[in-house]
Amino acid sequence: MKLLRFGPAGSEKPGILDADGKVRDLSGKVGELAGAGVSLEALDAIRAIDVSSLPVVENPGRIGSCVASVPNFFCIGLNYAKHAKETGAQPPKEPIIFSKASSALCGPNDTVIIPRDSEKTDWEVELGVVIGKEALYVSEADALSHVAGYCTINDVSERGFQIEKGGQWIKGKSAPTFGPTGPWLVTADEVPDPQNLRVSTSVNGEVKQDSNTNDMIFTVAEIISYMSRFMKLQPGDIIATGTPEGVGMGMSPQQFVKPGDVMEISVEGLGSQRQETVAAE
Repeated sequence: MKLLRFGPAGSEKPGILDADGKVRDLSGKVGELAGAGVSLEALDAIRAIDVSSLPVVENPGRIGSCVASVPNFFCIGLNYAKHAKETGAQPPKEPIIFSKASSALCGPNDTVIIPRDSEKTDWEVELGVVIGKEALYVSEADALSHVAGYCTINDVSERGFQIEKGGQWIKGKSAPTFGPTGPWLVTADEVPDPQNLRVSTSVNGEVKQDSNTNDMIFTVAEIISYMSRFMKLQPGDIIATGTPEGVGMGMSPQQFVKPGDVMEISVEGLGSQRQETVAAE
């Protein structure tokens, strides 16, 4: 299934794509696509619905984040071998875990706001994982059975805030609109191998990132199993699993977005995003 949320920010409705790619309105059948609303049990309930009986949304308009009100927005750093190399970092021996503020979450085509005092706002295409079942002390072999689905994420990052101001990375990752997510939550049964998906980014029509999740240092299963040793993952949690080479910070000279630029982000089978950038007021 491909699930989505459509409508004005703060008033989104749940929807589903039918076999013809049309949006069908789920709002009379399910609640919000958040937390328990994207649990494995909730997804099974949606599967039991006759999609052809749902109203067609002829003009869905704005597409929101495919999940709402996430309990936790986790990220994995330096998780692609070639990306670690371009940054001059040693490949990590264990996954690097950090967070984005959940208030960074936004729709896949929403305007990205470059924050005040920013000089180094950067792009990062990432495979997103949405948890559908509590995970605590799970094995790698069992880890993927806890996944509700996958989505496209742009882990927008302000590198000066992230690296040059000391402390943790979260402050360079968490500005409003720094978490475009979606357009769809693609259920796990439609993604047989999350380690073989093309991921790409273009800025102003120029390709910057073009890689595959097979370059990940730690697989999705390894990440979930590892994280579950230290915390309980919950339905609705998002994990952004790292970005490949081609970020602006890794270029010589470095390149960063400025107001008026356009970022286009895509993960194979999970949909594409397009964000125009503007300066914060």
